[in-house]
Amino acid sequence: MEKSWWKESVIYQIYPRSFKDSNGDGIGDIKGIIEKLDYLKKLGVDVIWLSPVYKSPNDDNGYDISNYQDVMDEFGNLEDWDQLLHEIHSRSMKLIMDLVVNHSSDEHAWFEESRKSKDNPYRDYYIWRPGKDGKEPNNWESAFSGSAWQYDENTDEYYLHLFSKKQPDLNWENPTLRNEVYKMMAWWLDKGIDGFRMDVINFISKVPGLPDAANPEEKAYVGGGQYYMNGPRIHEFLQEMNKEVLSKYDIMTVGEMPGVDAEEAKLYTEQNRGELNMVFTFEHMDLDSGPNGKWDLKPFNLLDLKENITKWQTGLQGVGWNSLYLNNHDQPRMVSRFGNDQEYRIESAKMLATFLHMLQGTPYIYQGEEIGMTNVCFDTIDEYRDIEILNMYKEKVIDGNMDQNKVLESIYVKGRDNARTPIQWDDTDHGGFTSGQPWIKANPNYKQINAKQAIQDPNSIYHYYRKLIRLRKENEIIVYGEYELILAEHEQIFAYTRSYHDEKLLIVTNFSEEQVEFVMPKDYTFTPNELLISNYVLEETEAKRTSFTLRPYETRVYKGY
Repeated sequence: MEKSWWKESVIYQIYPRSFKDSNGDGIGDIKGIIEKLDYLKKLGVDVIWLSPVYKSPNDDNGYDISNYQDVMDEFGNLEDWDQLLHEIHSRSMKLIMDLVVNHSSDEHAWFEESRKSKDNPYRDYYIWRPGKDGKEPNNWESAFSGSAWQYDENTDEYYLHLFSKKQPDLNWENPTLRNEVYKMMAWWLDKGIDGFRMDVINFISKVPGLPDAANPEEKAYVGGGQYYMNGPRIHEFLQEMNKEVLSKYDIMTVGEMPGVDAEEAKLYTEQNRGELNMVFTFEHMDLDSGPNGKWDLKPFNLLDLKENITKWQTGLQGVGWNSLYLNNHDQPRMVSRFGNDQEYRIESAKMLATFLHMLQGTPYIYQGEEIGMTNVCFDTIDEYRDIEILNMYKEKVIDGNMDQNKVLESIYVKGRDNARTPIQWDDTDHGGFTSGQPWIKANPNYKQINAKQAIQDPNSIYHYYRKLIRLRKENEIIVYGEYELILAEHEQIFAYTRSYHDEKLLIVTNFSEEQVEFVMPKDYTFTPNELLISNYVLEETEAKRTSFTLRPYETRVYKGY
């Protein structure tokens, strides 16, 4: 297997609005990030992924970009950004930027021109269609509720927006548009950034004709994902992007790709195809969703997770490369979702981190994860800020008469604002995030859960993450070893091995709050000679056994042969 720096890296995602506010306006900013770079260096991360800081009216927290080559005023300016890059590189870390090119803001100069007239030179930068039978051009639903089409009086046509109506989709069928995007990407790479995370990049190719989606229940609007996820020209577009831009730099690329399975991921990530290094899969993020989508809550089942993780681990082994994550800016906090964020918060956060960092792939840490931040339960809908939450609440409660408490319960469990409350730096007001009023309330548990406390406690989640990251740097087997699942049918234990040359690792995790017995399968030989890490203190006699009792959320990693 070919070795690469991005395979050996640990990546830390910063959501700038909620990371650190330097000037008291309640909004995180670039100078705030610079203040905390030594904290990230001490944690041991190699790469910082910066969620969008570009100019934006901020309808979808920066994922609606009005100028790709400037910085949002609330975050600072380009000089601040230049200093950030310099400070990151001077600490021997790297920076990857978010690339959002499925859509722009409706306040981007391209769109302002495009909507002026049907014969404007920029008209074809976006996807315009006349209405059909007095209604929208098709029945697709936006990811944020309602129609994916917005009527524009000026030219009596509709434009497509798979997300907010302030996020019109770019028309990748237009080669001039594609060249503009490539020029913009090269501009950032020439500044010295180390790669891109690409937002919903597998949406950029739509099926010609934009047909209606099947609608047996005769709903007003339905998801049309089969007509824009992994569309007919997606590989052509990505190979062109790679040839024109990406291949000319020593960088890493990761594509956010809803609706991609492991077989498709091979096509996107196989090295000799010249597309991307990694993709973000969503399959494991949908395992606790019912048939009606993410807000339809379903209990988490460990057997489903085992099957899915194993499919991706074995499917990409030796072919592509996995991105490893359990939370990000679009997902709830992992310790609340897959662990126990009350009685066993520390144990389960450490267990989940071990489970993830010992898999084959590049691990991503989402800000606050390393101190065990949890989901938040705001009292009223007015305290939430996320457009997806607010639109869904309006559709279901205000317009749809659904039970408010049931909807709020779904928001508590799955809402994106769980990940967007400010980082809890210390136990002062608002968790030390700002000296002003934060743009979104801090989680009230900041008095107990904060970075200052975690740094002072040698047994904290933070120091456990430091050890995990250090182990990865010291043991090539953690990066490159082959994965094999054991105890496939066990409902509480997720155990697997990694093999590299003549070494083996055994990773055992208890995903339950019960005591359970681990017994090595009879047909499997493994001789432990070192306990690499565990989240409970072990007696020396326990440290080399292959059968043992696991305490609630216990994890152990053995090295052997």
